[in-house]
Amino acid sequence: MTAPQLTFSAGLKSKLPDVGTTIFTTMSQMAQQYNALNLSQGFPAFDPPAFLTERLVHHLKHSTNQYAPMAGVPALREALSEKAVMLYGAAYNPETEITITSGATEALFCAISSVVGIGDEVIVIEPAYDSYAPAIRLCGGIPVYLTLESPDFCMDWEQLARLISPKTRLIIINTPNNPTGLVWEKSDLDRLAALVRGTGIFVISDEVYEHIVFDGAHFSVMMHEELAPRAFVIGSFGKTFHITGWKVGYCYAPEGLTCEFRKVHQFLTFSVSVTAQFALADILLREKAHYLGLSAFYEHKRNLFNDCLKQTRFRFTPAKGTFFQTVSFEGLTDETDRELVERLTRETQVAAIPVSAFYRHPKGGKMIRFCFAKDDDTLLAAGERLCKIQW
Repeated sequence: MTAPQLTFSAGLKSKLPDVGTTIFTTMSQMAQQYNALNLSQGFPAFDPPAFLTERLVHHLKHSTNQYAPMAGVPALREALSEKAVMLYGAAYNPETEITITSGATEALFCAISSVVGIGDEVIVIEPAYDSYAPAIRLCGGIPVYLTLESPDFCMDWEQLARLISPKTRLIIINTPNNPTGLVWEKSDLDRLAALVRGTGIFVISDEVYEHIVFDGAHFSVMMHEELAPRAFVIGSFGKTFHITGWKVGYCYAPEGLTCEFRKVHQFLTFSVSVTAQFALADILLREKAHYLGLSAFYEHKRNLFNDCLKQTRFRFTPAKGTFFQTVSFEGLTDETDRELVERLTRETQVAAIPVSAFYRHPKGGKMIRFCFAKDDDTLLAAGERLCKIQW
């Protein structure tokens, strides 16, 4: 006799009822289905530097294969501390103010969980990375959206000031920004500091693309004397060393904030791949030429791809940072951005991401995002195919 099938999900109240499969997964699956060039999901199509994989193999063979310390391998935290001084003149104690995480997404979750409670408001500047709002809601917080409009996505400081309330607990910023490619200047951070001055508002600065800036320099929140004491600064080795699959990120924060951050981290992940940490510790300062040259590496990619885009009917402003380029198709078709990227994948065999997916309420916008972290031949082939779009 067949045992009865019990449905344990009956009556379950989802904590994230409106969350389904992400657009990034959907478009990557479509790219595979239609044998399309995948310029949608944001991962580099390059092998890690040989010097990094050599150190990884070395440590795999030398018994460093057990749990890492909860806060991270000391040598890696010390290297990150020295790097912060070298690049930003910022002093963070590696023992009490730097934590290694399972990618930047875990760091973002831990930081949000550290300070956000039931009923707290968190200001999210959209278009935004899709992990912010779910993490806020899982903590009982309330996302409050500052919506920037295409095509220039100019920061609306007056609107931000209006959104701040006695319930505001946290503001999340992302610079260089995914998907817009915009980079905050020091003047932007000064204006943010003026708005939170005298309040108990914390800041999360998502800076995973810190080494991919084309016009000017990256100005980290850790350099700002007013913002740094109230800020979690999030970084990722995945974007820097082409190792997104290793899932190694980190968080800089003052000691008091780090203490609360680690309380969450120890029960969420506890420790991160020890061999990867030792390998990164070995090369972070010794091979700094790699990340110091990353902007030039990706600027070539951006320019090559944008030269191809100039032959199409898309309109765009070159990205100032990240490895993404947004383009407008306003006036070219009545399709929504979601409809267009699906058609491009099927008919042109180039996959992209609709920018509306980075908003709270996805709607029929007129901008799409391409990832140019690909080899030159792929970018040239994609450009050739995009020139053949039927409008």
